[in-house]
Amino acid sequence: MIRHLLNVNFDARRGLQEQVRESLVNAILSGIFPADTPLPSCRQLASQLGVSRNTTALVFESLVNEGYLVSRPRSGYYLHPDYYSAGPASGQSVAAAPECEGDAPRWGNRLKITPSQQESILKPAGWMHYRYPFIYGQPDTQQFPLATWRAAANWLHGGVRDPAWVIDHIDQDVPMLVEQIRTRVLPKRGIVAAPDEILITLGSQNALYLLTRLLMSEETRVAVENPSFREAINTFLLSDTQIVPHPVDSEGLVLDETPCDYYYVTPGHQVPTGVTMSKARRTQLLEYATRHDAVVIEDDYDSESNFMQNPLPALKASDRSGRVIYVSSLSKALSPGLRLGFMVAAPEIIDEARALRRLVYRHPPTNIQYQMAHFLAQGHYETHLRRYHEDSARRWDSLYNALRTFLPECQMMDGSEHANAFWLRTPEHISTQQLTWRAAHAGVLIEPGARHFLNAAPPDNFFRMGFHAINPQAIAPGVEVLRGQLEQFC
Repeated sequence: MIRHLLNVNFDARRGLQEQVRESLVNAILSGIFPADTPLPSCRQLASQLGVSRNTTALVFESLVNEGYLVSRPRSGYYLHPDYYSAGPASGQSVAAAPECEGDAPRWGNRLKITPSQQESILKPAGWMHYRYPFIYGQPDTQQFPLATWRAAANWLHGGVRDPAWVIDHIDQDVPMLVEQIRTRVLPKRGIVAAPDEILITLGSQNALYLLTRLLMSEETRVAVENPSFREAINTFLLSDTQIVPHPVDSEGLVLDETPCDYYYVTPGHQVPTGVTMSKARRTQLLEYATRHDAVVIEDDYDSESNFMQNPLPALKASDRSGRVIYVSSLSKALSPGLRLGFMVAAPEIIDEARALRRLVYRHPPTNIQYQMAHFLAQGHYETHLRRYHEDSARRWDSLYNALRTFLPECQMMDGSEHANAFWLRTPEHISTQQLTWRAAHAGVLIEPGARHFLNAAPPDNFFRMGFHAINPQAIAPGVEVLRGQLEQFC
């Protein structure tokens, strides 16, 4: 039985010792090994798993040192007494299901909000297994700077006896990271800020959540772009905020005379169209906000991944009256899974956001903050961004040329050049919901555009295509396959 249960399906990408240890720890914690019965010897286990005896010996020694096992001379390795009742196999009872399900709480009646019912932009869980994943927001994992990121981790764990990152910082951020953002990141966007005007967040989405809780209620009117970044809308709706859609043209958000308290915009590259807000429209928005005592929330989500040759400065850079709250991300161009972002605002807002953040999750993990700060300080981040921008430009050109060749009838949005995705309009008779479904069955992933619109009857002939998750060599063949699916509507 033990021989069967300790079978390991080795993954060539992981170390043998790591996987053998993991299998043994799982077996110990599951209660597979009985008390006072020796485990397989190093030689037996090595033979059974097809690994060297030295590998199993090192694993057994580490488990002894950490209190999982005890070694008895000339007898073998045994469970430590603390693990005699590790799991069900040792006779420990398993909690039974409630006998009277009718007495269980009616959770549906207790829920005050139901975020799961909101419209959202979802990706298939197994998107990486599709042959042509033209999805937005996921990177090519081969581009991640593993060696330099590991070097930053080695610096972090380099034998310091009193590491600052193990301490609960309550509501404070790592000063080193704040300083790197203040002196390295923000100046590239034309922003000058003091340390007390910066807050580290778990991505820009988290910053929007904090602002929603602090500033918005059912009486608040928020102007948003239409089409829009759906997850921002969903966040604002947590406070029953009144959403006021504004159309988007080739210069960005189109203002009207509807009075609003806040204007949420993505001026660098509008989501989802990719349009860059023009200088004239930026000036108009700032003047309008001052005249009507409104506040602008600038989501500069792609500030670091923007590969335009000379991108316009952030709106915040032209803010002379303190009416722009700036949110951005440090991880979109590096690794979205890092979930590191930041907010720049007046100290009064930052103080309250810091206090609210403390009540939710205290602060972002300090080890990641320190590691990112060192990564920035050593210049590794800039090196990665330079390569990322060059790679993005090549991918953009490949997809642009493929679309011009195979899908000339799909119109690109004016003003969206060199965005991190293509927003495309098909002829009126083509449903991109149906096109998405058909394309997925042919191995091509695209994103239908209807969910980005706030119209009562949203148009169904828009879709978005990203180019970072797909192998560059597969871009043109993938568009050709999509062409074949599009032709079925003719």
